[in-house]
Amino acid sequence: MQEQAWTLWSDFLHPEFGFEEKYVQTSFSGHRGFHIHVRDPSLLHIDSNARRQLVNYIRGEGINVQAILSGPDSGWQNRINNGINSVTHKLKVIKEKGPDYKSYIDELQTAVENSEKASKISSKKLSKAKINEIADLADEERLNRLLSDNKLRVFGEKNTSIFWDMVKGDNSVVLGSAGETDEAVTVDVKRVIRWIGSLHGKCGLRVTEMPLERLNPFSQNHFNPLEESIVFSSDKKFNILLNKDDVTAELAGIRVEGNSGDRFEVTESLATFIVLKGWGSIVN
Repeated sequence: MQEQAWTLWSDFLHPEFGFEEKYVQTSFSGHRGFHIHVRDPSLLHIDSNARRQLVNYIRGEGINVQAILSGPDSGWQNRINNGINSVTHKLKVIKEKGPDYKSYIDELQTAVENSEKASKISSKKLSKAKINEIADLADEERLNRLLSDNKLRVFGEKNTSIFWDMVKGDNSVVLGSAGETDEAVTVDVKRVIRWIGSLHGKCGLRVTEMPLERLNPFSQNHFNPLEESIVFSSDKKFNILLNKDDVTAELAGIRVEGNSGDRFEVTESLATFIVLKGWGSIVN
């Protein structure tokens, strides 16, 4: 999530929209997301419709791959080229039944779903047999012809369309559902924004402000919400009883993994987290 929030800033908001860091306030939401508030006075007039257009651009809704590839240099042209390289590599591995070929099939199924979602299209899930069929057709000669002229239907009419859907929805191109812009929050100009320093009722962590550069998960001093957003004690202990299976939770280096009926002694902060998530209860 943090990596995708950083990508949102470093790939879209700053280089393509021209938003300036001096107007940005960055915070951890207290639960699963991060907030990037742009408080540039020259942008305060932007209405809901304009905000929706920004969201659509970031999601790639309605993009025309052929038009982008034949047009001038742009962020989306670079993303599409990355997607082509990623998808052709995955198809080659699938064709050769190489390492991770099964996970690549799953990824390409998800890519087509992402593409259809962005285009507001609803259809049946792409079959694994169809992906294997396209992989078998994706020899070097066909791919070279396609890359030299992206209008060619080298896999046949339907399969070539599916190939471009794979590219548009590949995880090298889109942010993915985890990092997707929250359209409802972004578009609603009357939405009350979560107050810095308040507690999130779903987990007990604090809404925490940070410098923008600390959003970068690859920086040496990157922000760690599981260490820096804790409010409740890390010294006081509580016994908890899990009521869900496959629970995994960690705060400040204290980790719990277990199933319904398991008991643990944990810190007050972790006990609060687990109870508010609905994964367990405090017991004597």
